[in-house]
Amino acid sequence: MDGTYLDQFVALFETFDVPAAFWVNIKLTFFAALLSLVLGTVLAVMRISPLPSLRWAGTTYVNVFRNTPLTIIIVFCVLGLWGQLGVTLAPDFNENFVRLAILGLAVYHAAFVCEALRSGVNTVPVGQAEAARAIGLGFLSTARLIILPQAFRGAVAPLGNTLIALTKNSTVAAAGSVAEASGLMRTMIEFRSDVVIAIFLTFALGFVLLVIPVGLLTTSLSRRLAVAR
Repeated sequence: MDGTYLDQFVALFETFDVPAAFWVNIKLTFFAALLSLVLGTVLAVMRISPLPSLRWAGTTYVNVFRNTPLTIIIVFCVLGLWGQLGVTLAPDFNENFVRLAILGLAVYHAAFVCEALRSGVNTVPVGQAEAARAIGLGFLSTARLIILPQAFRGAVAPLGNTLIALTKNSTVAAAGSVAEASGLMRTMIEFRSDVVIAIFLTFALGFVLLVIPVGLLTTSLSRRLAVAR
């Protein structure tokens, strides 16, 4: 790699705003993670509900969205919700695409959050739920006060894996016309195909730097919050 190659590669950063593209991925991941956590928690409660209809609805949601390609969900949000049904989540044209992509990422990953929490529920001894019912607590009170707090502690590692997958899957938002990192990488390669390896390594390194702290943090939390039985 000679000085000319490096100069050509560095000059790309004067033309394209790479940090801004990665910031879009961080924004997509952050808000989609919050929405999927809320929706996934509701689904997990539905899946352990004593009502068969709620269990059926929760199971159906998980099976449908977990087995549907994320690209199709993102494209449906843009072409179906916005293009056909006129659903608008923001007055700004580009921001509307970002929010639709966040919605698509959230409904997809909520299925995985639900399953991660359900694995945490399985770590809670059955006797604790029976004891809660014995003292007169209803299902929702038992879930809120006894089951879910322990389930979250037991599900830190799988939730972290879901967050890592969400971070990487945020690149699929490019299918919804969102100007994020992978879309910019494709543009840069088309603009300067002679430095394609350096461009690819730059974006690969960027995602590694985003994902590694999440893995380290969730591993540390899972060890600290593990419930001793």
